[in-house]
Amino acid sequence: MTENNNQNKSPFSKGKNGNNMIKPPKFNAYWIYGLIAVAFIALNLLDLGQSPKETSWQKVKNEMIRNQDVDRIVVIRNLLEVNVYLREESLDKYPDLFESSFDSPSKSGPHYTFPIGSIEQFAEQLDKAQERISEYDRVEPEYTTHENYFGDFIGWILPFALIIGIWFYVFRRMSRGAGGGGGGGNIFNVGKSKAKVFDKESNINVNFNDVAGLAEAKQEVEEIVEFLKHPQRYTKLGGKIPKGALLVGPPGTGKTLLAKAVAGEANVPFFSMSGSDFVEMFVGVGASRVRDLFKQAKEKAPCIVFIDEIDAIGRARGKNPNMGSNDERENTLNQLLTEMDGFDTNSGVIILAATNRADILDRALMRAGRFDRQIHVELPDLNERREIFNVHLKPLKLDPKIDQEFLAKQTPGFSGADIANVCNEAALIAARKKKDIIEKQDFLDAIDRIIGGLEKKNKIISLEEKKTIAYHEAGHATISWLLEHAHPLVKVTIVPRGKALGAAWYLPEERSITTKEQMLDEMCSTLGGRAAEEITFGKVSTGAQNDLEKVTKQAIAMVSIFGMSDKVGNVSYYDSSGQSDYSFSKPYSEKTAELIDQEVKTLIENSYERAKQVLRNNEEGHNKLAELLLEREVIFSEDLEEIFGKRNFGKEQEAEEKKIIPPTTEDDNESKAV
Repeated sequence: MTENNNQNKSPFSKGKNGNNMIKPPKFNAYWIYGLIAVAFIALNLLDLGQSPKETSWQKVKNEMIRNQDVDRIVVIRNLLEVNVYLREESLDKYPDLFESSFDSPSKSGPHYTFPIGSIEQFAEQLDKAQERISEYDRVEPEYTTHENYFGDFIGWILPFALIIGIWFYVFRRMSRGAGGGGGGGNIFNVGKSKAKVFDKESNINVNFNDVAGLAEAKQEVEEIVEFLKHPQRYTKLGGKIPKGALLVGPPGTGKTLLAKAVAGEANVPFFSMSGSDFVEMFVGVGASRVRDLFKQAKEKAPCIVFIDEIDAIGRARGKNPNMGSNDERENTLNQLLTEMDGFDTNSGVIILAATNRADILDRALMRAGRFDRQIHVELPDLNERREIFNVHLKPLKLDPKIDQEFLAKQTPGFSGADIANVCNEAALIAARKKKDIIEKQDFLDAIDRIIGGLEKKNKIISLEEKKTIAYHEAGHATISWLLEHAHPLVKVTIVPRGKALGAAWYLPEERSITTKEQMLDEMCSTLGGRAAEEITFGKVSTGAQNDLEKVTKQAIAMVSIFGMSDKVGNVSYYDSSGQSDYSFSKPYSEKTAELIDQEVKTLIENSYERAKQVLRNNEEGHNKLAELLLEREVIFSEDLEEIFGKRNFGKEQEAEEKKIIPPTTEDDNESKAV
């Protein structure tokens, strides 16, 4: 009974909540025009059933003409058809004419019609058929042309209607794409703002509790929200509401997430749009959208306006890499500057913006009065990563043994987006292995997958190449373990992963500043692979290409940016504004360029010689580590500890190391994948 009842229900029946299961289509005024057009076409095509009955020339000749029942014969030239009109007294002889009330011809005629091949041929056949009939009773054909006014009308109007229809369709689509947020979807709304408005009724489920870490950044934006909620707390002391806050930080650190939390926490209208939404192919559209955005914001003040990726329109004026060819962006920026802090003040409108390229923004945009606060959202440290893991691990089914502290230590340099990706990848890996819970190893595999890429265990590698890779990676591992300031090793593998034939994972120390000695040790560790190949096999390979690239960049930075060369001196040729990227000249002379090249080469060669010396002094341990790597394909820090001992650099051990290793060397930030 239940099934039958469900089947008999109307498709527009109401559900449990009283809402329609399937909503009926809304009435549209265009339906009326469509019905009129269909009715008009039907009337012309059907002719209300007054069309003659089709027959053949043989029947007309043998029955109607022979019995003298024909009153008129009308030949339609343009259609090559003949209409036959019967005498009124002869209609009873042909009862088939009025069998159907729908398609029967009128009694006045024409009653029958048939096609002909040509008019001349029909005229001859008609004369021949009436040879035995007296001239008085003969029927002379009449000739006429059928005027199809409807067809002619359609033939003239249809092309124009088609062109106009296409024109309206194209421009409606363009107007929706250009001014979709502005309303009606016509070409005049192209300059309207495309901002999405979130208010109290909007379902925004993100709040400040969902933003882990970022304690200082949250405090800044929370104060803005509090000002909007309780302005009297601040205004009674004479304070003014901040006009704008700029969120600056690397990609994936949570700038947009922080803005979503503000939208969820503030009980005021929240306008959200991207910087690229202001940019359009039409001249003046960007400035028009800025005006419309602030007009809407003023009407709903107090409110918050969030512009994501503001560098799309906020690039410094007059320093565009396109040589000033794009004035539209500058016009948009000028309008934005005026609206934020111009002659007409915006009371109660707070601007939030986010970018990861604050160095290229216009200085007028960055000044106090427009963006009063610059909130730096940096990569999370150890404690913040632990908090972020706590947020992303909540919906996962975890092994109780999993420790967030351990996961936080295994992900140095990861952003909040990277950590979310690690948690998701771990869940996918566990599901792929058909597990019921996510275990510690799944997280480690996920971290390896994100850092190094997908393992390629089926990649064909010869034994000689495999041995070269093993000694190369063992060289990195040996030197990084023996040098004090090099990053401690976590894992080494010779299983191809991504584009790398071998990979080494390190646990870098989280530093605020880096000394010259630390950089030299890291450079020496990076060159350990090339040094191991030369010492073991007497030849080198292309496997160190990535290492050499890193070391070269590090050495150039030490000499030309950090001022760590005695010959070049304490100078820095780095332009933090980023404008030198578009310059065709160098900030130093050719003589200085030669000196920089010499110093870079000296630093790299000294680091290389130091790496070879370390490997020669620890040749037995290096060979043992390489053979172990060939056997297992993957080794961990515990294996290095068994071969070289614990890595504990106290004062006594530091003095002992200095006896073994010559101090003249450099180093580079060794990346995770070698």
